[in-house]
Amino acid sequence: MINRQLLQPESIVVIGGSNNVHKPGGAVVRNLLQGGYHGTLRIVNPKEDEVQGIKVFHDVKEIPPTELAILVVAARFCPDYVEQLARDKEVRAFIIISAGFGEETKAGAALEQRIIDTCEQYGASLIGPNCIGLLTAWHHSVFTKPIPQLNPKGVDFISGSGATAVFILESAVIKGLQFNSVWSIGNGKQIGIEDVLQYMDENFDPATDSKVKLLYIENIANPDKLLFHASSLIKKGCRIAAIKAGSSESGSRAASSHTGAIASSDSAVEALFRKAGIVRCFSREELTTVGCIFTLPPLTGKNFAIVTHAGGPGVMLTDALSKGGLQVPPLSGPLADELKEKLYPGASTANPIDILATGTPEHLGIAIDYCENKFDDIDAIMVIFGTPGLVQLYETYDVLHKKILECKKPVFPILPSLHTAGPEVEEFLKKGHVNFSDEVTLATALTQIMRTPRPASTEIELFGVDVPRIRDIIGGIKENGYISPDKVHELLSCAGIPMVPEMVSANKEELIAFAQKVGYPVVAKVVGPVHKSDVGGVALNVRTDKHLALEFDRMMQIPDATAVMVQKMIKGTELFIGAKYEPRFGHIVLCGLGGIFVEVLKDVSSGLAPLSYDEAYSMIHSLRGYKIIKGTRGQAGINEKRYAEIIVRLSTLLRFATEIKEMDINPLLADEKNVIAVDARILIEK
Repeated sequence: MINRQLLQPESIVVIGGSNNVHKPGGAVVRNLLQGGYHGTLRIVNPKEDEVQGIKVFHDVKEIPPTELAILVVAARFCPDYVEQLARDKEVRAFIIISAGFGEETKAGAALEQRIIDTCEQYGASLIGPNCIGLLTAWHHSVFTKPIPQLNPKGVDFISGSGATAVFILESAVIKGLQFNSVWSIGNGKQIGIEDVLQYMDENFDPATDSKVKLLYIENIANPDKLLFHASSLIKKGCRIAAIKAGSSESGSRAASSHTGAIASSDSAVEALFRKAGIVRCFSREELTTVGCIFTLPPLTGKNFAIVTHAGGPGVMLTDALSKGGLQVPPLSGPLADELKEKLYPGASTANPIDILATGTPEHLGIAIDYCENKFDDIDAIMVIFGTPGLVQLYETYDVLHKKILECKKPVFPILPSLHTAGPEVEEFLKKGHVNFSDEVTLATALTQIMRTPRPASTEIELFGVDVPRIRDIIGGIKENGYISPDKVHELLSCAGIPMVPEMVSANKEELIAFAQKVGYPVVAKVVGPVHKSDVGGVALNVRTDKHLALEFDRMMQIPDATAVMVQKMIKGTELFIGAKYEPRFGHIVLCGLGGIFVEVLKDVSSGLAPLSYDEAYSMIHSLRGYKIIKGTRGQAGINEKRYAEIIVRLSTLLRFATEIKEMDINPLLADEKNVIAVDARILIEK
C-alpha cells in the first residue's frame, strides 16, 4: 500500500543518521537537508548529540509521533524498531535501507516477514528493505548520488535494484534527462514495481503527472497486474520503457517440442511487453536514451533529415536508421538547390545535409529551418554538432536551443563532444534539453520505439471457435501426455484451424483406399514416436499404392509405432505456430517461418494469449523473415490475413484449454490463398 505518509510526510525520523556522509546513515540525512525537505526532520543515534546541525534523540522512546521512518541500522534491529515505531509513535510509512534480509538467508527472510506483518497490522507503507530509498520533490530519502534534476514533467523511474538504479541515473544525468520521482523498491515484498504502477495508474492526473515511466525489473511477481496497469497508463497518454534482467533461456529440461526448445521466460517477457505496449530495452544506455526520446514531441512518421558538419557520423546514423526500417530520404530539386546556395561551397543537401566543418551557427539555423518549413516529407530532424577543439560552441548551441523551441517537428540533438565542449553541452542541458551523444544508440532506441505496438485490446476473439466442444474434448482426455492425432484434429477443427485431409490407421488397406480417394501424391508418417523424422518415420511424395504399402510395412516396424498417418501432399511456404504454458504468465504463442527458420535460426516472435488481430499482425511483421511471408523476388507472398486469423484462433483455443502445456503446428503450408496445418502435436497435463 502507498499512503500519504510515504509520499508527503510532515515529519521524518532517520534511525541511524550520522555525521559521516560517506556512510548511508549520514548520506541520507545530507540528501534530505540538501533536497530542501520542509517538514520536521528527526534523528535517532545513541552515540551522537548533534548530526549535521540537527539535535539528536538517543532513543526511539524519546521522539514525538512521526509519520515516516527511514531505517539505516543492522537488519537484526529493524523488526523491533518497526514494531515500536508503528505501535508507539504512529509511524505509518517505512523506508528500510538496510540489507541482510530475504535476499540473503532464511533467517533474514524471517526478519523481513516480521516487518511485513507489522506493517500490515498497522496499515503502514513499506519501501525495501535492501534499497537506496525514495526520491521525490517532497523528500530526498535516498543515500546515493547523483541526485538528478527534478521536474514535475520529468520521468518516473522504478527500479528493482538499488545499485542498478544509481548507474541508470548516472547515464540519465549526462543526457540531461530530468526526473519526477525515483523508486528503489528493494526486495519489494509489500510494494513492488507492479504496486507503484497501480498507484500511478489509479491516481493519474493528466494535467500534472509525469507521462514517462522507466522500469528496471528483475522479477515480475504479478504479470497480470503489470500488464493491466501499464496498458492503462499508456492508454491514458503515458509512455513506458523497461529493462527485464535475468530472462535468458534456462534450458532446464530436455524439451520434447520445437516450442519447448524455443520458448523461455524471455519469450514470456517479450509477449507481455508487446501486449502492454511497453518499449523493451536491453541496456542502461538504451533505457535512458528511450526516456530522452519520450520527452520530445511524438514522431508522426519515419522520414528523418540529418543536419551535420561531419560526414562520418551522418553516414553511420543513416545506416543505423535504415537498418531499423526508418528512412533518410534523399532531398533534391529546387528547394535543395536553394538551400545549397545559402551554405558554403562544397556543402551537400542530399540528406544528410552536410554544412561542412567550417559551417557557421547561422548555416545550422538555415538548414533546420528548411527541414522544418520547406521539406514537407521530413518528419523529424537530427542535428549532429561537435568540435575538434578549435572553437567554442556556445553560439551554435544557442541557435540549436532556439530552433528546438520553435520547431513543431522533433529535433534530436546529437552533441558528441562531451569532453572537449563539456561546458557548452552542460549549458545547453541546463536550458531543459536532452542530448544523444551517440547517433547509433539513438537510432537503435528509435527503432525499438517504432516497433512497439499500442496496448492490445482485451476482448477475446470468439467468432468461429466452439468453446463448449473444446471443453468436452479436453474433459474426455483422461491421461497426461501427447494426445492422439484424431483428438488433435478435433481440437483444431473446433478452433476453425484447417488441417490437410488425413487418415490414421493400423490397417494398410484402409490407408490405400484413403490415398486413392484424396489422390496421389500423399505423405506417410509414423504414429507413436514423438520425433518422426529422427526415426525415419516420414515418407514424402508417395505416388502409388505399392509405394504406400511398402512404407506402411517399414514404418510399423519402427519401435513404438502404433499406426501410420496418410495425408494429401500439398505445397507451399512452411510456417510455424507453437504455444507453451508459462507459470504466472499463461500461454505464450510463438509464430514464424517453419523448417530451418524454427529449428536453427529460431526466427520466431511471441505473444501472450489471448491475442488480438493487431497483436498477431505485429508478431508476423516483427519476424526477420517477414519479406518471405510478404513475397520477394517475384515469388508470391502468403495469405497473411489467414495466417493472422489462425494465430488468433489458436490463442482463443488456449485461453479455454489451460491443460494444454505445449503444442506445435509445424508446418503449416501457405500460399497466396490458403494456410493449412499439416502436422500438429499437443501435450496435455491436468
